[in-house]
Amino acid sequence: MYAPPRQLPYAPTPYSYPLNPSLSATINLDEEVKVSTNSAERDLYDSLAEIYGIIIALDGLEKAYLRDFVTESEYTEICSRLLKQYQQNLNDDTVAKEFVDLETFKKSWDIECPRATERLRVGLPATISHPAMTSQPSQPTFSATNASAKQVAAATENFITLTDALKLGYNSKDQLHPLLSEVIQAVNKVTEGDFEGRAKIIAWLIKLNAMRAGDELAEGDVREMLFEMEGAYYGFKATLD
Repeated sequence: MYAPPRQLPYAPTPYSYPLNPSLSATINLDEEVKVSTNSAERDLYDSLAEIYGIIIALDGLEKAYLRDFVTESEYTEICSRLLKQYQQNLNDDTVAKEFVDLETFKKSWDIECPRATERLRVGLPATISHPAMTSQPSQPTFSATNASAKQVAAATENFITLTDALKLGYNSKDQLHPLLSEVIQAVNKVTEGDFEGRAKIIAWLIKLNAMRAGDELAEGDVREMLFEMEGAYYGFKATLD
């Protein structure tokens, strides 16, 4: 019986055209493709990947906090840890050079994460930078009238430590940012309300947070910071009357 000719498939098969040696693959498809060629490059890419993961995680945390999926204490603890890990990665000069800045990194890695961007810009959890605005309804806000004497003394001591450091010539981020962070955290334990000079504390935290660890404030900035922190201290003391 006569059989009709078999129809060739529509897509060409590897044997439907003559092989051209000049077009053959020059790589072994079974060989693992390595992103880095040495340990230094591997460490760099690992750090950049960690930063990427921190940004994604921080953005998700901010969304969860806004929707009351996490408590204030949980949010503060996780956010503080992520911010610390972010800064620790960027303390490496090689990583910081490749990172450039947050906007450049986001563009290179094709991410947006607006909530994480704002949190990284401020450098503090929302519960610390604006506690009165972020307090959940189920948790009462604290005022200076019901703060303990120990909390007031700790806040006062932190203010004095910061102003003394400025008078002694401390001017770098790694010297001043921890002291200023301790001031705002101690103040929040006394009062979550606004007072004259509180916005200046946050503004200086944001300014310092945008600097590299070894970057230094100009002499004029140090004098201005000292003046404004002394004013903030007097504004804080006024809440205790």
